[in-house]
Amino acid sequence: MYSGGMQQETVALLGYGRFGRSLGQLLADGGITHRAYDPHATIAPEYRATSLRDLTAGAAFVVVAVPVPRVRAALADLRPYLDHSQVVLDVGSVKVRPAADFAAVLGSAIPWCGTHPLFGPLSLALAERPLRVVVCPVREHPEAAERVRSLYERIGCEVIEQTPEGHDRVMAHTHALTFFVAKGMVDAGAGMEVPFAPPSFQAISRAIETVRSDAGHLFAAIAHENPFAAEARKELVQALVSIDRALDEEAIADDGPQGSGRVSIPDLGDRSPELKETRDHIDGVDREIVRLLGQRAQLVQRAARAKAAIGAPVLDGTREAEMATARRQWATDAKIDPESVGDVFRAILTMSRRAQRT
Repeated sequence: MYSGGMQQETVALLGYGRFGRSLGQLLADGGITHRAYDPHATIAPEYRATSLRDLTAGAAFVVVAVPVPRVRAALADLRPYLDHSQVVLDVGSVKVRPAADFAAVLGSAIPWCGTHPLFGPLSLALAERPLRVVVCPVREHPEAAERVRSLYERIGCEVIEQTPEGHDRVMAHTHALTFFVAKGMVDAGAGMEVPFAPPSFQAISRAIETVRSDAGHLFAAIAHENPFAAEARKELVQALVSIDRALDEEAIADDGPQGSGRVSIPDLGDRSPELKETRDHIDGVDREIVRLLGQRAQLVQRAARAKAAIGAPVLDGTREAEMATARRQWATDAKIDPESVGDVFRAILTMSRRAQRT
């Protein structure tokens, strides 16, 4: 395995479209040098490579950031400039076909690994976290997957390992169906530009806007290139047709409780005993939290009486600041998000002040 200096620090990006550019910025933010080559994109001089030879020279990683249908041609163009010390990876949202392209062009001679960052330019622009990446290790190149994992972790990503087939099956029933539903609702004009909407639609609306602004141009590619997308799509259509028919039949019958039978939406707990058991445990923990809040309220009232006895004010800014710092540290020690825990204790302190004043 290569362990030289420059190759460990340089990432080459073939393709500098919306995602390639965003990935380059993420690399730069992580202190990782990158170069990019794309004859159709504007690239800042400090990142611009003048040719494929210039792009790959001295690079530890070569990222193929082109549309899935163009992966094989891009690999064929790169192949003369690659050597066994480098790792080549893609960033496409489909994995079965690119894996076949990599195997055909690079085979066992050049280490390679498939990846799918589960974020896009909009996610990065909004600073959404955590950033997750699916990595598909290759039996012939196990070290390549480890190096790719390390690279992604260095730029703050959580890595999930999966096979290409497993990845595409999951994406067919999530990513591809989200695009399919969003496209249908956009074409139907569902809820567009209305002055009000219920929370249930607002959540769907946010998904639609994410699809439209982040990667709407990927719709056809995901639908065609994922080998399991058509099956998932047809299953959804059949389910919707069945629900539509059941609603019509229920309306005609009009002799039973509305929302019964085939058109009711079952609680998730009814479909998963494990989920129901987990929810019961959560209820138990929450009940204990409420009991402890009651105990804390009693202590707060005791503190209020002690403050009144010495003429001290209810608000003690120094004490609250010390408490906030301590609780964030406890959260960090427990591997819980300290900011979220800080929010919880801010709410508890507000409740405490109110109790002391009354």
